[in-house]
Amino acid sequence: MREYLTTERIDPKKRLVVERTKDFGEIYELFDRDDAATQSDRCIQCGDPFCLNKCPLHNYIPQWLKAISEKDLEFAFRLSNEPSPFPEVMGRVCPHDRLCEGDCTLNDGHGAITIGSVETHITEAGFKAGYKPEFPGITTDKKVAVIGSGPAGLSVATYLLRSGIAVTMYERSDRAGGLLTYGIPNFKLDKKTVERRTRLLEEAGMKLVLNCEVGRDIDFETIVNEHDAMFIGVGATKAKSAGISGENASNVYLAMDYLTAIQRKQFGLNYDKKFDFKDLNVVVIGGGDTAMDCLRTAKREGAKSVVCLYRRDEKNMPGSKKEYKNAIEEGVEFTFFASPKDMILNDEGRAVAVEVVKTTLGAKDTSGRQRMEEVKGSEYRVNADVIVMSLGFNPAVPSFLAENGIETNEWGGIIINEETHETTTAGIYAGGDCFRGADLVVTAAYDGREAARSIAGVLLR
Repeated sequence: MREYLTTERIDPKKRLVVERTKDFGEIYELFDRDDAATQSDRCIQCGDPFCLNKCPLHNYIPQWLKAISEKDLEFAFRLSNEPSPFPEVMGRVCPHDRLCEGDCTLNDGHGAITIGSVETHITEAGFKAGYKPEFPGITTDKKVAVIGSGPAGLSVATYLLRSGIAVTMYERSDRAGGLLTYGIPNFKLDKKTVERRTRLLEEAGMKLVLNCEVGRDIDFETIVNEHDAMFIGVGATKAKSAGISGENASNVYLAMDYLTAIQRKQFGLNYDKKFDFKDLNVVVIGGGDTAMDCLRTAKREGAKSVVCLYRRDEKNMPGSKKEYKNAIEEGVEFTFFASPKDMILNDEGRAVAVEVVKTTLGAKDTSGRQRMEEVKGSEYRVNADVIVMSLGFNPAVPSFLAENGIETNEWGGIIINEETHETTTAGIYAGGDCFRGADLVVTAAYDGREAARSIAGVLLR
């Protein structure tokens, strides 16, 4: 260990831009055994490891880095899969630059350990070697219903099954995974990775009910009566509005509708052909990771031009620096300090341009972030054939919540006891984006894990 003085940080190799933009395959190559061990050997084994503390799941990062440096893959696999329900997913989609790697001690002049890539290597190499997460089978007579199969739902199911509790998962879509399946493109997360985890849970005893929307295809009360507890993990799927004229034009689309349609296309399923953007001038409004996903998807779909409009600067973009860099490499154009004011429509009611106003950053607000200020008289137009709105998401509020005493806050988030994850109705728990608003995969996984511990603590006492 502690080879940071003689060994530099290395990032995983990326496929060449001219190759990767022709398909939706993952762009990063996996670390091999030697690369993973070399990077792990740089860890200085801090007495108070910042990486572990910054990780929402408090993964045993120094411990599995040590195991990999010593070529003990089996132990590293067990350590990595203990506090995390799907580390091979986290290794691919977590914003490591803002979490574990961002707080690595070696950032002070040496370059952080490539923690995410080692994390992915551990589980992928472990699966290849025949290792599997351990489940005891259903050893109790307790049953829990899980509504939603996204990160929070898959996480709670994982830890309930580890406790021997039976799980039935209800998913309104045709595939499990939630945003892991229909919200994150294949070039970041191959869907076979999600399918493998789902299959492991089914082998462990989980019953998965697809194409089943609670409140429409099955009554909420029916599920409550058939189970000892329930977890709600329905995510945040209600797109935020810009509140500008013309945003409801027929060629102005919501980010998640676009990503879902193209993922359906990748699956070989029926999809709305209006989302074929080949040879079109595409404008995406927003600066988060979902916006980056839309931009990079449009490039792969053969768009003539792809432009991102963001009202602040590069430093203030909420998305991952890595995803922004990848978008730049792939030919996406960025226009900063541009705030949309109106959609310019033609006689047929279709948007042909976005009218924007230039902005500047002024004094800091109470949170310490500089306020955005418009520059008077600076309006101009950005021409477009199609426009994608990616302004974030709020939780959709199913009617069964209020009907069953489950309270929500002013923006639709489910109110929970943050220590137990229990809602305002006893025996019903919640977590993930339907509680937090649009957030990270890793925080949803944390909520699911902690809710499972609370549920098991009540049911098995």
